[in-house]
Amino acid sequence: MGTVTVRKLDDEIIRDLRRSAAERGVSMEQEARDRLRQPLPGARAAPVNDGAAPKWNLKATKEELLALGKGLPETEFDLKTFTDEMYAYLDEE
Repeated sequence: MGTVTVRKLDDEIIRDLRRSAAERGVSMEQEARDRLRQPLPGARAAPVNDGAAPKWNLKATKEELLALGKGLPETEFDLKTFTDEMYAYLDEE
């Protein structure tokens, strides 16, 4: 799922979102999600997949994911040691 940040909203819009969210018993964030899910007035309908476009498989197996890269590391990877070494310069100050 994507994330959208909207800046400089009018106070009136924020009050309206807050009020309608409270009336429904949901968060302002959920209220905004629900409103954005509704089609806008005058919006065109989404195109119908006529079979010509490829169907995307959004789920992959572990083997398919590993095939995209080099696979699993051959040696054991110690993340704590790596990050300690990476941020060691902070201790020098």
